Amino acid sequence: MTASSRTNSAHSTLSRRSFVLLAGALGALGLAGCSSASQGTSERRTSASTGGAEVLGTNPSDMSTVTIDRAAWSYDADNDVYYQLGVQYCATPAATDYESMGIYVPGAYFSATNNGNGSYTCTVNESGSVGNYSATTAPIVIPVNTAGYSAQAAPTSYSSNGLTDYLSAGLIYVYPGCRGRNNGKNSDGSSFAGGAPWGVTDLKAAVRCLRYNASALPGRLSNIFTFGHSGGGAQSSLMGATGDSALYAPYLSSIGAVFTDDSGSAISDAITGSMCWCPITSLNVANEAYEWMMGQFSTTGTRADGTWTKALSDDMCSKFADHINDLKLQGTDGNTLTLSKGGEGIYTFGSYYDEVKGAIETSLNNFLADTAFPYTPSSNAMADGGFAGGGTTGGSAPFGEAPGDSGGAPSGSSGAPSGETPGGSGGAPSAGAPPAGDSVLGDSTTYETAEAYVASLNSDTAWISYDSSTNTASVMRIDSFVAHCKSASKDVGAFDALDRSQAENYLFGNSQTDALHFDATMADLLLSEKDRYATYSGFDVSYADAYAGDMDNVDDLGTKSAIRQDMYNPMYYVTYTLAGYGSATVAPHWRIRSGIDQTDSSLTTELNLALALKANPHVKDVDFATVWSQGHTMAERTGSGTANFIEWVRECCV
Repeated sequence: MTASSRTNSAHSTLSRRSFVLLAGALGALGLAGCSSASQGTSERRTSASTGGAEVLGTNPSDMSTVTIDRAAWSYDADNDVYYQLGVQYCATPAATDYESMGIYVPGAYFSATNNGNGSYTCTVNESGSVGNYSATTAPIVIPVNTAGYSAQAAPTSYSSNGLTDYLSAGLIYVYPGCRGRNNGKNSDGSSFAGGAPWGVTDLKAAVRCLRYNASALPGRLSNIFTFGHSGGGAQSSLMGATGDSALYAPYLSSIGAVFTDDSGSAISDAITGSMCWCPITSLNVANEAYEWMMGQFSTTGTRADGTWTKALSDDMCSKFADHINDLKLQGTDGNTLTLSKGGEGIYTFGSYYDEVKGAIETSLNNFLADTAFPYTPSSNAMADGGFAGGGTTGGSAPFGEAPGDSGGAPSGSSGAPSGETPGGSGGAPSAGAPPAGDSVLGDSTTYETAEAYVASLNSDTAWISYDSSTNTASVMRIDSFVAHCKSASKDVGAFDALDRSQAENYLFGNSQTDALHFDATMADLLLSEKDRYATYSGFDVSYADAYAGDMDNVDDLGTKSAIRQDMYNPMYYVTYTLAGYGSATVAPHWRIRSGIDQTDSSLTTELNLALALKANPHVKDVDFATVWSQGHTMAERTGSGTANFIEWVRECCV
């Protein structure tokens, strides 16, 4: 039995209970698509509730703390924006610097009275309109600006920078703070827990608070969209996958989140749509996916021949194949995807291999169709952006960079294993130099024709076949693609580092220990294969002991790491072969973008999510693309991420 199978078995009883509790939410929530502009105030307000879902908890005793003060709005006359900062979205916040939100509303959606003290009393102007929306139909968008699963600080001061793009399009913009991967302290010196599942818990509480205050706010509160990049893309995907999950109920209760409206009807935290750029997710198999996609084709550093970490990498590839075969994903042709032995590497044969190769090929052909030659790769790089209203705090190290000093090497370890590059496990590339595999992004060569560009990729090995008459290409091998565009930049244990230094080690720590191991597959291999690994250079049995000792840790609510990983894995909820399927309300609309050259994670991460969503009967549409010649950024085939996201929201709401 594989590690994933054991997890599924262990949680099957819980997921069946969750399904019973939440079955009424599926189809009853009114989230199958965005509501039409003809629907009125009554539906706009009542759609805030789940319409039949089981109530998962009780409201806090004092609702005044989560009730929006209609007389406390501020006004930016230059940009015609009403806003409130410091709106507390839970009654008993654990992290006071994070668990509040800013709300930004186009001026046309309110009728306002000047209170004479710099504040305004606002009521919804149902005849007000901006762009494609009215005060009763406007969607709400929520940024998740949490790269590396860092915290998102609640805004404490107003700035219009970046807001105009959203508000001038008629959207209502809400910026909630949320906790990140690290434990922290409040200004009064009290401590709070970070890590999974607190970030998403906080975001859910914010959504619930908005719906509780539906009568005080414009917009159709059934139509909420989240958007984020990297760890923020992951948490956006979780908001889309985990609507009303019973697993989150005790966490929501602990911070005084809202569960019902004033009439006792359940309030939902499900959303309508999720925008995810480069989501770093499916962390339960992220290490194995990294080795299958990239690591197995590397022969340097921790993957050098003769090192025990190379042997571990090879074993992890085989375990990833087991995982894929257990998932039973459906490919674009409707057939079940599988991996088998053979091909140019370890388990590089079968329909799943072909699906991944097809995604690479589609990305290249999209690039050829979109690109005007002459072409200079470095001019195609995109910058992050689009997250107006606040910023991150609490540690924002990029993936691969150690977030802190805690969680060091296992006791008895001599430090980095043999073959590890200086700077520690999974260290970030040197400043100013692109990581291995991103050479295309750093290429300043100008290619006059598509033929010349393809020829440069084929310079040492012919792995792309190009037809100039149709301007199309076919990709022959994944290993060659990886060598030219996506070679591994992280050490073995890409997300669960041997010295517990990765951001994800902090994500699955607890309030007693900041960083912990979490990969059950690695733990199993280190235990079962330790005698064999000991025959290679650099192995220390303390690694096996450290992983095994961390597996059964619990957080303050008594939840084991394995369950918290499920809570932070969208696949757990949307894939029919996994135990969480049917236990949450899944968003009907999805947009996923990644840069195909990124070395932060495997291409399989976003591809598997897109395939699972397309097969889910509760999902209406999935707009997926991995973008050629882009890295770990807000990658888009054309245009800007912000403009494309705004347009996608509009299309969902037609």
